[in-house]
Amino acid sequence: MTLRIGHIEIDAPFAQAALSGYSDLPMRRIARRLGAPYALNEVILDKTVNQRGKKRKQILRVTEDDHPVGGQLMGADPNDFGPAAAAMADAGYDVIDINFGCPVRKVLGRCRGGFLLSQPDVALEIVRRVYDAVGATKPVTVKMRRGMDDSAESERDFFAILDGVFEIGAAAVTVHGRSVRQRYVGPSDWKFLKRVKRHVGDGIVFGSGDLFSAEACMRMMAESGVDGVTIARGCIGNPWIFAECRALLAGSPLPPPPSVAEQGRVIAEHYAESTNVHGPRLAGRLMRKFGIKYSEHHPDARSVRDAFIAVTTPDEVQNVLDRWYDPQADWPPAIRRAGHGDLIAAGAEM
Repeated sequence: MTLRIGHIEIDAPFAQAALSGYSDLPMRRIARRLGAPYALNEVILDKTVNQRGKKRKQILRVTEDDHPVGGQLMGADPNDFGPAAAAMADAGYDVIDINFGCPVRKVLGRCRGGFLLSQPDVALEIVRRVYDAVGATKPVTVKMRRGMDDSAESERDFFAILDGVFEIGAAAVTVHGRSVRQRYVGPSDWKFLKRVKRHVGDGIVFGSGDLFSAEACMRMMAESGVDGVTIARGCIGNPWIFAECRALLAGSPLPPPPSVAEQGRVIAEHYAESTNVHGPRLAGRLMRKFGIKYSEHHPDARSVRDAFIAVTTPDEVQNVLDRWYDPQADWPPAIRRAGHGDLIAAGAEM
């Protein structure tokens, strides 16, 4: 089941979301190897792209094995978006995505992210600037929430932006079924996603929100009619969700949860990738937070989580792998990660 984002074709209707502090190159590589057809880099401030420096060089480094990849921009001033989008397109990003969905308070306070859902004119001027800069060669997409809040005015603003986005020429939108004010509290409104898809007709819509299992991904598409899903917090420490989605999409049974040996293999691979990209010191710190999420699959999840929390050096990461993921040990059956209560505060999708 292929899906097109402009001229970019992906062979399955799901994507790894832009996840602040998480969706770096190592995470994207692991996700792709386990079935993700498309992934987005973590959100980038337009001003950072436009300013020379080490951070800009890191942002504009796109490797040959990281395609198709979306670069997500966030900011407040329409004047900054066009140059930033052009730089990212020139660097090799396949899709330029615009963030109108981040609900983090400090982002809203700087008139970025989800705040722009309350400013339709500014939001659409941003989309226009990006499309004018790169739309002839790169698909432009937009990430939204269902509005600032539950008011009628917020809903009118949402649909004004939605209609304008497609009129300008955007290739797709991703809609998270929570409001900005709701943040991550309460359920994602999949019925609203159904309204959105009916409203835009042939326009490509990705749904987001409460996608913590392959079954949920399939159910969202079936219940709402969205063209695809963007998996956010549900794939942190759970790259196997992409292979599970592919299995269900093909009509095959859900694969068994990853064995302890398989978990250890993937974590070690992720750690090696992180070391190569970030260096051993930073990789050790990053793998602490990734390891906490990976631990949820382990049959002794609490002990493994505590072990990762205690990690302070690269050697200690390896010690956790040696002790808790020994492929020769007689482990109880692995568990499939269920629920999402522990994920609410982490890995905010941008």
